[in-house]
Amino acid sequence: MAIFGFGRKQDDEDPGDVPPPRPGLLDRLKSGLAKTARLLGTDVRDLFKREGRLVDEAFLEELRGALVRTDMGPAAADAIVADVRDRLRARVVEPDVVVDSIRRELLARLQSRAGGIAAAATGPTVILVTGVNGSGKTTSIAKLANRLVKEGRRVILGAGDTFRAAAVEQLSMWAGRIGAEIVRGEHASDPASVAHRAVARALEGHFDVCIIDTAGRLQTQANLMQELAKIRRVIAKQIPDAPHETLLVIDATAGQNALSQAKGFKEAAGCTGIVLAKLDGSARGGVIVPVAEQFGLPVKFVGLGESADDLEPFDPERFVTALLEGALAA
Repeated sequence: MAIFGFGRKQDDEDPGDVPPPRPGLLDRLKSGLAKTARLLGTDVRDLFKREGRLVDEAFLEELRGALVRTDMGPAAADAIVADVRDRLRARVVEPDVVVDSIRRELLARLQSRAGGIAAAATGPTVILVTGVNGSGKTTSIAKLANRLVKEGRRVILGAGDTFRAAAVEQLSMWAGRIGAEIVRGEHASDPASVAHRAVARALEGHFDVCIIDTAGRLQTQANLMQELAKIRRVIAKQIPDAPHETLLVIDATAGQNALSQAKGFKEAAGCTGIVLAKLDGSARGGVIVPVAEQFGLPVKFVGLGESADDLEPFDPERFVTALLEGALAA
């Protein structure tokens, strides 16, 4: 299965080229991670109120607490603390030495949890998008469609969140704005029927990509989880290996609740990747570490604002750099 190379035109000669980031991306990431960086920066400075600091068990416990407060989870925090203990115990250290341990551990955990969007070898690529109400799901679909349209791909949307009229209207508005076709259903109609018609239209019209929205209900409601499974079956009957991606949109402000969201939706919808939405400076962005790690889901994109262009492919190096540089500057 191919991988979409975002940032390139379809006729580029070398599909292995990696495009440069848009100007200001690192600064936008720093802004999006501002709350996490402030928490971490304040705590790191507190660890070093005196000039230098002896790495003892009291220091390590304080460090662990600082890391957990960023929502990166106990597993990542414990691994960082263990690294600092093994390398630096009983030494007097400066902040940059500890920050280096944090950087290496986060990169080790996130670099294997990133990836592009899988594309169908032939015919339309079908992308199913899930997530709870208010997670930023509909806006993320519009942003993803906008990226694809700008790449020269023909995109059709399926407005499958039929129980929320506002979601259908919002997606329709975005479709008109970015130049994508859309298939809608009547209010409260069967979401699977919308998915079926959207995929049928994608096949008939030789579209490159079909993105299908789904009902954004709580992951604890078993009947709605069954509905997601039904949508998958309907799609697979038309295109056997579809959906090619099932993306879970997570609100970066959700904190540890994001873990239960990921668990429920992964089990019901067979999620293959994560979109971290609303990384707007009010979120604790560290939550992406335990979500990606515990459920083995790669982070595909991060949402950094409200405009159609505010969706960026996830880059672990820039993510960690933005977090730690922001912490040191906070």
